[in-house]
Amino acid sequence: MRAITGVTLIDGTGAEPMRDAALVIGDDGRIAEVGAFKRLPRGAEVIDGGGRTLMPGLIDVHVHFYSNTKTMQERALTPPTLATFEAAANARETLDAGVTTVRDAGGTPAGFKLAAERGLIAAPRMRVAVTALSQTGGHGDATMPSGVRMSRGDGPEWPENLCDGPDEVRKTVRSVLRAGADFIKLHATGGVMSPSDEPGSPQFTPEEIAVMVYEATAHGKTCMAHAQATAGIRNAVRAGVESIEHGIFLDDEVIAEMRQRGTFLVPTLHAPRGVLLRAKEHPGSVLPQSLRKTHEVIDTHVESIRAAYEAGVRIAMGTDAGVGKHGTNAQELEYLTQIGMTPMEAIVASTKTAAECVHMAKEVGTLEPGKWADLLLVDGDPLADITVLQQRERLLLIMQGGRVHRAHEDLGCA
Repeated sequence: MRAITGVTLIDGTGAEPMRDAALVIGDDGRIAEVGAFKRLPRGAEVIDGGGRTLMPGLIDVHVHFYSNTKTMQERALTPPTLATFEAAANARETLDAGVTTVRDAGGTPAGFKLAAERGLIAAPRMRVAVTALSQTGGHGDATMPSGVRMSRGDGPEWPENLCDGPDEVRKTVRSVLRAGADFIKLHATGGVMSPSDEPGSPQFTPEEIAVMVYEATAHGKTCMAHAQATAGIRNAVRAGVESIEHGIFLDDEVIAEMRQRGTFLVPTLHAPRGVLLRAKEHPGSVLPQSLRKTHEVIDTHVESIRAAYEAGVRIAMGTDAGVGKHGTNAQELEYLTQIGMTPMEAIVASTKTAAECVHMAKEVGTLEPGKWADLLLVDGDPLADITVLQQRERLLLIMQGGRVHRAHEDLGCA
């Protein structure tokens, strides 16, 4: 058993921090006790927190481990095996940044998740969508104007993602579920990074989206939707899609409906900023039309998310990492405070609410007895300065399931 003592504890629920607290981790890697107690289990290894902040590991509900800020030429020259090793490096980079759980929103196969679960690679806990459904010519159609298709996955682990009409949609959903998807990801609108559509265009009919929701529900799963246009967001929400990703063009009507239904909103404020940085640092990695679209939507995106937050929509933290740089996930918390969230609210969006969004609230997201000991020991107060979570040298301890992933040498644990 391990005990971490003398910490200021942020438990992820939104409760006031507990001073001079302690947390005990059982032999099974789960939290055994937490609170302001002095008597520790006999024989427990004690880690002195020294008054620092102990909090849950971050949860990013929208990443793409198999995506990188590469040029199209580099992508074309990357064999699938190499892409898998690069994805493993992206996963480790994410865990090094204090993100202990993710939902991969497309591109990462179920076998990669199994490798993480079996300890073959260092990675966050994962839920995967495997691939993202798209109509022909939609946001998930990687066919370039030349006719060349820049697919991110090739082989039996990546089912075909293009489908049109209810019958074809039904079969595609079933194929993706057979491939091991934990969620069904669909593109309900156009997007910034796609070559042949616009963010303001709705995609898939309400009937097609309803088929996806029905098939997912029949398998005990739910749907998440890339949704930027108002009409497409409305179609997804009314069909029963559980989480809306991006939400660039929200209006009062759809915001009210999301709040009434309890629909999650995953803002990914990180994404457009990541596109601009990517274009600057890696010329040729962003299509000219994608750069144009980014400039057109970035301010509207912020205003939409602010309106949704003020109306009480449930917000879960997601970055769309892969569009931008992996391992910079904690920047999203800073962006959430810029739309009006308090630092505590941003932390809750990245822990408790994010765990609810990925259906893992019984396992992770808050520091409570019975849950996995996925936690961070932070040298600083994120409630006073949320940017300390971006500074890796301030993450003195990253623990996952009671096992130390990374620890400062002064803590004396391994």
